[in-house]
Amino acid sequence: MRIAVGCDHRGLKLKQQVLQILEASGHSYNDVGCYSEEPVDYPDIARDVALAVADKKCDIGIVICSTGIGVCIAANKVKGIRAALCCDVFGAQRARQHNDANVLCLSAGIEEPLLKEMLTAFLEGKFEGGRHQRRVDKITAMEQGCG
Repeated sequence: MRIAVGCDHRGLKLKQQVLQILEASGHSYNDVGCYSEEPVDYPDIARDVALAVADKKCDIGIVICSTGIGVCIAANKVKGIRAALCCDVFGAQRARQHNDANVLCLSAGIEEPLLKEMLTAFLEGKFEGGRHQRRVDKITAMEQGCG
């Protein structure tokens, strides 16, 4: 699985942990930034991660900012993206199973081992389809202006 990963300056330390976990798990990734604690604008990073997923250059995206809220809002503006702000393992698991989420949004405050458990739940989660597909289809129709 190829994963696009990005963060703002507040999420840099967590992103470094995420990259270590991905490497240890055998996943490849595309680190779209940022690379220092110099302030950057989170919408730019969220857009780059979301576009990598929407353009099928990566299978999944992970974005991090102070709360995870800003990157989630920004990533969801890209057509084809279903970004989910997850704060626990259950949410990460359900985001994949029920919403077919393709971008995981994280708060910079998440700590190990919760981080590893959440990543595992999201990356290994499989969309269940069925009644959930009908709901995802409605989201897609809304995105295309056919609410």
